[in-house]
Amino acid sequence: MSRPEQNLDRKFTYKDYLTWSEEEQWELINGIPYNMTPAPSTQHQKIVTTLIAQFYNALKDSPSQVFGAPFDVRLPEQEKKSDDIFTVVQPDLAIICDRNKLDNHGCVGGPDLVIEVTSPSTLRKDIKDKFYLYEKAGVNQYWIIYPEQKTVVVFKLDKEGKFGRPDIYCETDLIQSEISRSIRIDLSEVFKEY
Repeated sequence: MSRPEQNLDRKFTYKDYLTWSEEEQWELINGIPYNMTPAPSTQHQKIVTTLIAQFYNALKDSPSQVFGAPFDVRLPEQEKKSDDIFTVVQPDLAIICDRNKLDNHGCVGGPDLVIEVTSPSTLRKDIKDKFYLYEKAGVNQYWIIYPEQKTVVVFKLDKEGKFGRPDIYCETDLIQSEISRSIRIDLSEVFKEY
């Protein structure tokens, strides 16, 4: 198929997404394609790798699983067939506790915890577009990491299904997550200079 951005006069679906070149990474938000190429920075990848290691060690004896990008998370509106889904994102990191949401293509529905590491090219999408997507999809916790500031902003879903006032953590803090009592993320390791 031709590059999807050449045809922005229509909404694309997951079925379209599956036909796009595997040489580039894409996200699909409300039917609009976003090219995620080029690859993230070394600092970005170090942060994600350290987080995956810490989450894996914390969750290895539980039914929850940690996945790093590229990993498709399909966010359906109501009960649409998978092919008709308009939103497919690849969060930097996702924790899924309900294994019924997993299939051979990734996750269908909101993960329990999503982490995005910001970069200049993704900042607006991470703090605005994905914020509302993840809230609407019922993601219990959304962590936004600001590498340059060595800061993590954690949003938690409240009883009304909205992200409440965030908790803010800095480079020497430990983050204890309600997803599992075994999760204690050491930010001094995450932000250690590479």
